[in-house]
Amino acid sequence: MLNRSYYPVPMSTHRAVTLASRPEGWPEASNFALKQIETLAPADGELLVEIIYLSVDPYMRGRMRDAKSYAAPIELGAVMTGGAVARVVESKSPEYQAGDIVVGDLGWQEKAVVPAKAVRPVDSSIAPISTALSVLGMTGLTAYFGLLDICDPKPSETVVVSGAAGAVGMIVGQIARLKGCRVVGIAGSDEKCDYLVDELGFHAAFNYKTVDHYRKKLAELCPNGIDCYFDNVGGPITDAVFMLLADRARISICGQISQYNNTKVEQGPRQLAQLIVHRAKVEGFLVFDYAERFPEGLNELAAWLRDGKIRYRENVVDGLENAPDAFIGMMQGDNIGKQLVRVKPE
Repeated sequence: MLNRSYYPVPMSTHRAVTLASRPEGWPEASNFALKQIETLAPADGELLVEIIYLSVDPYMRGRMRDAKSYAAPIELGAVMTGGAVARVVESKSPEYQAGDIVVGDLGWQEKAVVPAKAVRPVDSSIAPISTALSVLGMTGLTAYFGLLDICDPKPSETVVVSGAAGAVGMIVGQIARLKGCRVVGIAGSDEKCDYLVDELGFHAAFNYKTVDHYRKKLAELCPNGIDCYFDNVGGPITDAVFMLLADRARISICGQISQYNNTKVEQGPRQLAQLIVHRAKVEGFLVFDYAERFPEGLNELAAWLRDGKIRYRENVVDGLENAPDAFIGMMQGDNIGKQLVRVKPE
């Protein structure tokens, strides 16, 4: 968030969800606080916006820790970070005018003042504005670049996606299918697996909560080995995948959600020797590394969406005050697709 200490001009107040304490293990409602904070006036080059939708995502759990990572931790008492779609209320920038819809990192709050350069416009003629936080936002871009640039899937190859019914995973699987691959999803309920196969066109899926032996199940569904693995979860599922890699396999590490709430580092099987055996590649990534290519990814995703080649699903909870519960539920796997909070009607 912008440091506004140099320009402390309150206009009124608005509600915001702040970080009250740092979780130990799984986050709880008590780690958050709903507060009234000052609404500041925009300075030159800035916008005052009112938030319509906000996003809750797994990466936010890491930023609730006081630990060094790729992004600074959220300070205690600060507004929870997160992407949001908003309407411009007042503009001090020639780039935008009141009524424009924008998307950016605006936080869990009802209003925000941000530099105009920190947001991008949302074209509501392409798809509902909420998609700027899902399939036509960071979610879709993460799937697009993480799969195509790192895994580079080829026709007839086998692609396995963990966390496949989540916002990123379901887009990954559909892109892999468009590339002519056999796609196998791993998810946390029979309902999610049925959705992946029946609605999104995955070739197979299994519920990791009801399967006793991941390696045997993966071997059954991937008889020719695994050429590409898009990893959203880590842990024992990833250990099992490593034992079934095909030669020259590529692994894209997007997330490790199974580890995010651990209070100590989990020790698992050491399977790195499989990378030598199969001359495989593992690469982690951040979607922001591809910022200069975002227009490319968004144009491709929008075309696929317009042509009905990919589908998306959003789970929407109403009310800013319910953002903590939506976040906790998402971390526990309650949602199918993208988890959003509607702060106010469109």
